[in-house]
Amino acid sequence: MDTNNSEATTNGEANTVPDDVRELWHLQLPPGSRQRIVNKIMDTLKRHLPVYGEEGLNELRMIAVRFEEKSYAIATSQSDYLRRISLKMLSLENQPRTVCIAAKRKS
Repeated sequence: MDTNNSEATTNGEANTVPDDVRELWHLQLPPGSRQRIVNKIMDTLKRHLPVYGEEGLNELRMIAVRFEEKSYAIATSQSDYLRRISLKMLSLENQPRTVCIAAKRKS
């Protein structure tokens, strides 16, 4: 992974962007939006994975929170953050339900 925070400009020169500037998008998220996103991830997971009791629901919530946190940490912008989550949820929606259940039982 390249840790050089350079982006190519239109004339081919490197434009160095400090980490704090790249992370400004985090400040632009409305309060509560991350929790709403976790709830939507939970809804998707509940449709595709078997949940048994309170313990199963807590485990599903932990999965949703970890996925959201990982997406938030590596995204370079709000649109990148939302794109990453949307693509993952869409790929889960497109999988047959039985595949998801079988995959869950193996782990």
